[in-house]
Amino acid sequence: FMYLILLGVDERRVDSRTIYVGHRACSATEAFIPAKFCDNRIVSSKYTVWNFLPKNLFEQFRRIANFYFLIIFLVQVIVDTPTSPVTSGLPLFFVITVTAIKQGYEDWLRHKADNEVNKYPVTVLENGCRIRKESEKIKVGDVVEVEEDETFPCDLILLQSSRDDGTCFVTTASLDGESNHKVRRNDLESLYAAIECEQPQPDLYNVSVCTAQLLTKLSDLLMGLCRSLGPENLLLKGATLKNTQKICGVAVYTGMETKMALNYQGKSQKRSAVEKSINAFLLVYLCILVSKALVCTTLKYVWQSEPGQDEPWYNEKTQREKDTNRYLKMFTDFLSFMVLFNFIIPVSMYVTVEMQKFLGSFFITWDKDFFDPEIKEGALVNTSDLNEELGQVEYVFTDKTGTLTQNNMEFIECCIDGFQYKYRDASSELDGFCVTDGPVSKLQQKAGREKEELFLRALCLCHTVQVKESTEQGVDGEVIHPPQEQRGFIASSPDEVALVKGAMRYGFTFLGLESKSMKILNRNNDIELYELLHVLNFDPVRRRMSVIVRSKSGDTLLFCKGADSSIFPRVRQEEVERIRMNVERNATGYRTLCVAYKILSAEEYAQADAGLREARLALQDREERLMTVYNQVETGMSLIGATAVEDRLQEEAAETMEALQGAGIKVWVLTGDKMETAKSTCYACRLFQRNTELLELTVRTLEDGQPSREQRLHDLLVEYHKKAVQDAPPVKAGVTRSWSSAGHDYGFIIDGATLSMVLNSSSESNSNSYKNLFLQICQNCTSVLCCRMAPLQKAQIVKLVKNSKGSPITLSIGDGANDVSMILEAHVGIGIKGKEGRQAVRNSDYAIPKLKHLKKLLLAHGHLYYVRIAHLVQYFFYKNLCFILPQFLYQFFCGYSQQPLYDAAYLTMYNICFTSMPILAYSLLEQHICMEVLLDNAPLYREIAKNAMLRWGPFVYWTFLGVFHGLLFFFGVRFLFSNPALQDNGQVFGNWSYGTIVFTVLVFTVTLKLALDTRHWTWINHFVIWGSLAFYVFFSFFWGGIIWPFLRQQRLYFVFANMLSSVSAWLVIILLILLSLLPEILLVVFRKPRGPHARQVQLNHTQTHTHTHTHTLILSAPLFSSCL
Repeated sequence: FMYLILLGVDERRVDSRTIYVGHRACSATEAFIPAKFCDNRIVSSKYTVWNFLPKNLFEQFRRIANFYFLIIFLVQVIVDTPTSPVTSGLPLFFVITVTAIKQGYEDWLRHKADNEVNKYPVTVLENGCRIRKESEKIKVGDVVEVEEDETFPCDLILLQSSRDDGTCFVTTASLDGESNHKVRRNDLESLYAAIECEQPQPDLYNVSVCTAQLLTKLSDLLMGLCRSLGPENLLLKGATLKNTQKICGVAVYTGMETKMALNYQGKSQKRSAVEKSINAFLLVYLCILVSKALVCTTLKYVWQSEPGQDEPWYNEKTQREKDTNRYLKMFTDFLSFMVLFNFIIPVSMYVTVEMQKFLGSFFITWDKDFFDPEIKEGALVNTSDLNEELGQVEYVFTDKTGTLTQNNMEFIECCIDGFQYKYRDASSELDGFCVTDGPVSKLQQKAGREKEELFLRALCLCHTVQVKESTEQGVDGEVIHPPQEQRGFIASSPDEVALVKGAMRYGFTFLGLESKSMKILNRNNDIELYELLHVLNFDPVRRRMSVIVRSKSGDTLLFCKGADSSIFPRVRQEEVERIRMNVERNATGYRTLCVAYKILSAEEYAQADAGLREARLALQDREERLMTVYNQVETGMSLIGATAVEDRLQEEAAETMEALQGAGIKVWVLTGDKMETAKSTCYACRLFQRNTELLELTVRTLEDGQPSREQRLHDLLVEYHKKAVQDAPPVKAGVTRSWSSAGHDYGFIIDGATLSMVLNSSSESNSNSYKNLFLQICQNCTSVLCCRMAPLQKAQIVKLVKNSKGSPITLSIGDGANDVSMILEAHVGIGIKGKEGRQAVRNSDYAIPKLKHLKKLLLAHGHLYYVRIAHLVQYFFYKNLCFILPQFLYQFFCGYSQQPLYDAAYLTMYNICFTSMPILAYSLLEQHICMEVLLDNAPLYREIAKNAMLRWGPFVYWTFLGVFHGLLFFFGVRFLFSNPALQDNGQVFGNWSYGTIVFTVLVFTVTLKLALDTRHWTWINHFVIWGSLAFYVFFSFFWGGIIWPFLRQQRLYFVFANMLSSVSAWLVIILLILLSLLPEILLVVFRKPRGPHARQVQLNHTQTHTHTHTHTLILSAPLFSSCL
């Protein structure tokens, strides 16, 4: 006997869903057919057991290098090629397998995390019985019971709370980054209800739901009681129940339709600059490969065109060979040469790079300097693919609150009716409630007592703070409530707690909210009661919040607090001037809020109450309607005063910012705070100096001139461009303000409203022109401050710089949910494990406990990671060029017959076993400069800026080195073979001996070359370098010393042992290794440190170690400097 009423619509809406609480139909005359909604399983994994193999293989073969080697392998299988398919198939299989294992392991961890969530036991109420279920079995409409400190398993509408006032407290730190407690209200008293709500959407702060609560009494059959529900009634999955023993709620969104799941966006694949350089180098080597194959194919047919060369008497063609199409034969020959030379493309480099990144990321996690004893956590690496990008950062975009500052608010002072009040903390006034000579001290004069008490009442009433229930057990088990002043406060913002505590200092104490009544203890120790009628919540657009309360005398009052720019236009202007001076003075170091009030007449309140209720019931345009009502109510107010709270700087924030600027990194502060507060923080962090000329482009400066805003914007941009760009002296490369006092420093300030005008100008041509001028000005300033920024604008700024000329590497760092957009947009995103929850941490590439850790992360770890991987990439191309060049030269001496110079075992194992481990160890452990020196000398960071070690210059150097070594190996051994008798018994060496000698010289040279480049020796380096050489010798003896039954032909049978029996072979091997490495040795010995920074480092290091001679600073090519 129930009837469902849907408000505002005549028929069921497509864009909404109706949920029956407890799966009970609302009409006994109709059959209940439950709607189909998704289950409560969370799936963040990428693969399943069944699709892992095909899906992973498909993704891996989308990489050009893997696909290329697959084609080469298929060519070897199909076409008669000079080398076995194993030579390319085995390395490819190794690369694919290792990558698949790594990705499979990472996905297994995601499966494990999903199962922990999905199998979590929860309590569901069914027909009055409490049933334990797994979380994944919850369905939409189930009534779920959650106890204190438990996490909500899905999105719930609150039905019942153990608290008397029907509310509960939650922390949403894992969702929106706010660790403060929020109040959720219970608006349902019966389970016989249907809820109509919108379809799932990701907005955490907006939910349009309308419920029709249906009573069971016959008289109420046609009178469904409708309640409006909003975000304050919704308990989000991932949030935690706090300060409330137990609640019951109905599931409205489950599984992948919860707001948490919809907000989880897979991070877009960020690719490092090193990866782009690898692809560019790969194309060059691919061109070299094709050129070699074309040259050999052409010369083969030129040589065979001479009489007697095509078909010599000892190698007559078969009939099938004679019948083969000539052009098809040329094509297969070309493919055969491609296969023969294909090892110039280092397929194993990709897996080595993957392993280097994956294993190297552990060094950040293990770094003890990143451990924070407060939160008992260290650094976290979410993305190991970007380690080297940490050494290439050119722009840092940082949030202010919680990142540069501690987000730990402390009440400093207030201004009442134009008079300044400071708290005097005297030992005789510990209680803080003395009226005659209490903590309120006049500086010059004092406002009237009535104004003081009105202001303090406003601080006690205009908030969403709740008193934390802390109870202790007495001796007899009875509950003891501690004194009020010892109880804690919980609120959605630390500002609010600071203001309530500030009011306590002045004698007004907030006692809590009970059954819609707010209790205050005044100066006379009398309790005042106020009925809470409405809360007009804070939002970043209005930048203010209000409450409507009714006093015991029946007066209806509106109290409002907010930013000065939001409050001043809504109060009487004659009151503004008395407060403005105080606000502007405090804004240089503190966060300021203005407080206003208004007495509402019965008609005004009735109109506001009706408007608010109607707006909250709306399913469409709900926020806009509420905003309209808010703006109508919050007008014509009286300004009472202003408050100042301090947000202290993070530990070593100024030193960190100074070090980053010394490293040539430009720091931009992007914040939602007001300009004055943010500017003072920039001065405190030394981003702005006393001699810095500030170029301000804000709404205030746009309104100074007579012309229109658009024209004024254009004029200011042109003026600033002339000053900062055109008239500025040219800056020497690598010099920043720390070393050049002669130059003029500029700082740039812009606010959100002006930025919108710059980015979204009325005409397209103007917009592009403004963007270019804006970017050029900013890039010529030492620091940039963007204030009053919305989260989306933060991301727009990052994107603008990221896509500017030169594509500079950007880094964003923040601690709150409002920083997620810019963290995802930047090349590298860093989250701070601060007080604003873990949303930023979850979406970041790296997470650190404090801002001060950014210095070591970039200047030490980033620097070393980049140098290591750059050397790895150049070394891989070099050693493969050394490997294949002799093979190419050999074709000129074997009639272009595609005869391999090396045995198939050597071809296969060269990159996998003989030369892979030393470079992997080098790329993990190398410290060409000590970490301490890197931290003390920030300018060293600039020497590797703009991908310095992977430019075309170093690439050409390494390529020429590979060509030189390849020529030396081949022609040096050929010179040896000019003597026909190389053995004691007069026998001559064959072609496999020739190839083995070349290969031996090759393996020893490239390994010892790496040993020469190593500056930081550990036992692991010794083990892999000398172990690899020993393994090669052992393998060669073992491979050639046994007759292997599975080989049709054994080319190296006793070849290696026979070769080493020749003194001439020994002499040539040793001489060629020495000749190859001699230029490198001479360069290291005789080259002196170059550049001012090298001398500075050497000087500093010498002074540090004057008592010992065991530390020497050397700069060697191709590295910049070294610390032995």
